[in-house]
Amino acid sequence: MFNLPMGLIAGATYPFRALALLVNEPKLRGYVIVPILINILIGIALYVGLVFPGLELVDTLTQQWTFQWNQWIASLPMWLGFLTGFTVVLHWLLNVLVLLVLFLVTGFLLVQFGAILGSPWYGQLSEQIEKTRLGQLPQINTHPLAIAQDIWRAILFELKKLLLMAIAGIPLLLFNFIPAIGTLLFSIGSLTLATTLVCLDFFDSPLERRKLPFRQKLTLVWRTFPASATFGLVCFGLVSVPFINILTVPLCVSGGTLLFCDRIWPHHFTQERSDIALGTRE
Repeated sequence: MFNLPMGLIAGATYPFRALALLVNEPKLRGYVIVPILINILIGIALYVGLVFPGLELVDTLTQQWTFQWNQWIASLPMWLGFLTGFTVVLHWLLNVLVLLVLFLVTGFLLVQFGAILGSPWYGQLSEQIEKTRLGQLPQINTHPLAIAQDIWRAILFELKKLLLMAIAGIPLLLFNFIPAIGTLLFSIGSLTLATTLVCLDFFDSPLERRKLPFRQKLTLVWRTFPASATFGLVCFGLVSVPFINILTVPLCVSGGTLLFCDRIWPHHFTQERSDIALGTRE
């Protein structure tokens, strides 16, 4: 029980611990420059191709809706004319809501594409952090066949995330049909799913070095609760902030590795710890 509040607080701090680490370790900055450039290109493509057209579509739809609303109000008795004021409020609320959704979706897509395209640099960044934190890395097979297997594993990882989104997302959509509490259940469930996927992305570098299956990676995310939950929420928030999210993905990758070293590795990789201890004594 004591670990519950401490985990809640600690998990949220790891992206900021990663920022301090990158500031204090100049040798790590070289692994961040190229991914940031990649994120800039992806961000421009997403904002131009998704956000701006989305805003134009919303503006068109809200204008049509406003026109129909005003026509309906005009047919009402004079004493109900005060409802005209609600048009402006509802128009503003709808635009804000859709804007938030567009930014959340854009941030989520930026993480997915940025993590895939920047994976060679993020992998090296994570290796350097883990080596500094734990003293050594698990043995890595550099055989050409092993590299091909790693690529195949990366493709399967993304496909399994899509499958998880489908399996969890379809029932979540059905929650919207439940009166009163349906929207609330959908919002909570969607946020939980998004946070889980974000954790899978940002924990993946150290977990993949150990060739863990997807189900075990997912289990470790849940076993690290509540630290993983607050870490995922903070990262999801950071990658949803327009333009700032271009810079925050490397921070979240670094923060995920730090959290792995501090909170996952000591408790769930006892055999690896024993092997390292025996190797040190020898």
